[in-house]
Amino acid sequence: MNYSNVFHFDNSKENFNDLYQEGNFTFWYARDFMVMLGYKNYESFSKAINKAMTACMTLEIPVLDNFVQQKRILEGQSIPDYQLSRFACYLIAMNADVTKKEVAQAQAFFVTIAESFRQYIEEPEEIERLLIREEISEHEKTLNSTAKRAGVKEYGLFQNAGYRGMYNMNLKQLKQYKGIKSSRTPLDFMGKEELAANLFRVTQTESKIRNENIKGQNNAEIAAENVGRKVRQTMLEISGTVPEQLPKSEDIKKVKSALKSSHKDFKKIDKGNRDKN
Repeated sequence: MNYSNVFHFDNSKENFNDLYQEGNFTFWYARDFMVMLGYKNYESFSKAINKAMTACMTLEIPVLDNFVQQKRILEGQSIPDYQLSRFACYLIAMNADVTKKEVAQAQAFFVTIAESFRQYIEEPEEIERLLIREEISEHEKTLNSTAKRAGVKEYGLFQNAGYRGMYNMNLKQLKQYKGIKSSRTPLDFMGKEELAANLFRVTQTESKIRNENIKGQNNAEIAAENVGRKVRQTMLEISGTVPEQLPKSEDIKKVKSALKSSHKDFKKIDKGNRDKN
């Protein structure tokens, strides 16, 4: 069915809430939802699905409870598709191409639904923060291994050198400057732009150490500081803003908690609808 002519993200016409299907859970087909969001190509749409699934895993919410892969017969052909829960549709919409008017409408639609049962609601940028923050954690593990093979024994000093190059201050000073507890990492309070810059710093530090075969604690610290300084200079040249001047964001732990609450509440909506039926 072509939903492009009948689907609307409002309550005055046939909308998302009217187009669900029932199986083991209330679901929407991914290929149908793709059309609802203004996508023409499933391969392109799959990028939003993959990001949404990654967010689900990051939140430690069972992926198979929200994304069920299956084959469908469409126009006489067997093609891969997903059954998507309401929460899965929400995550996909938040990770989809916001330049599409249908995506912007869908994001506003889901926010309105969520606001009816919670005061705090995640904007698309908050979910992007979550994904980038998780990616940094993974690359920090890789950097740690690379640094260890290079002869780094004091990883804290090595890590501090990268921050010093990027922020013109030590990690301890950065926490004080940003008003962050000494027990927490500043990464948990960074916005998307600042997180992305730090992800670049971490990956490029690893690349530099590996490609230039850098050895020894002191040399590794120098490399980390130099990379951090170049990232800082690049930010200054492009945006005119240094990283420490970027605003502090909501604690990423609160974002995770809010998303987990949304998952439970979206399930309650569909359970309530099924009980009525």
